[in-house]
Amino acid sequence: MSERYGVFGNPVNHSKSPAIHAAFAAACNQDLAYEAILAPRDGFADCVRVFVAAGGCGANVTVPFKQEACRLATRLTPRARLAGAVNTLSFDSTGWLGDNTDGAGLLRDLTNNLGCTISGTRVLLLGAGGAARGVLGPLLEAAPSRLVIANRTPASAHELAERMTGAGKLGACSYPQLAGESFDLVINATSASLAGEPLALPDGIFAPGSLAYDMMYGQGQTPFLLLAASHGATRLADGLGMLVEQAAEAFHLWRGIRPATAPVMAMLRADRNECGSR
Repeated sequence: MSERYGVFGNPVNHSKSPAIHAAFAAACNQDLAYEAILAPRDGFADCVRVFVAAGGCGANVTVPFKQEACRLATRLTPRARLAGAVNTLSFDSTGWLGDNTDGAGLLRDLTNNLGCTISGTRVLLLGAGGAARGVLGPLLEAAPSRLVIANRTPASAHELAERMTGAGKLGACSYPQLAGESFDLVINATSASLAGEPLALPDGIFAPGSLAYDMMYGQGQTPFLLLAASHGATRLADGLGMLVEQAAEAFHLWRGIRPATAPVMAMLRADRNECGSR
């Protein structure tokens, strides 16, 4: 019988994770089943417990449950502890291990797939929720000259920055306080694109030659990427590459095998192009 894995979220019907892990399993000759599971916003813990009781071996966690998953885990990897958020759970007789593969996935996509150099550059991270928490530590380790967290609620940005005190040059502010600043890499870690909402960002934040990166993905350009293009961003990228890279990291945690990611990214982009042309 195939070992069971899944992704928990709300919403979750848009998730590409089942297709990604099915492709990884086929390429690596692994017998597993992976499903998308819609968890009630007030019933995530019970939903996961039911999954584990039915034989679930591991799970990914997406919006809005990453911080709750961190509290539920009985053990945390160092990167999950630093983030205060969990996107990957592994279940065994010793308990629930919480990990965070978002940062590793983002860095691999930026550096390996997009050829983006982070060291010595100015980086803006939009958002202070679970997605931002997962990538902040690895971004700081990549040694940008400056990293700023901006959030609609500035108190949340400051709280996250304080959590990382001593890890690097880090600032925090609201969106309007970005006026007069410019950045080489602007990363959207908010859920605004998932909801189809634009962000109220001031003019001038995208420096000449900048890369705008949306951790969300869709059939076409997200509202953030459309805004970035109209405000002078030279390069645009959505989070499909990050999704595949963080999934490969989770797959390695669960199965001990690191799958190739390039064929899966090519498959997903081809499928998206085909759907977009219909």
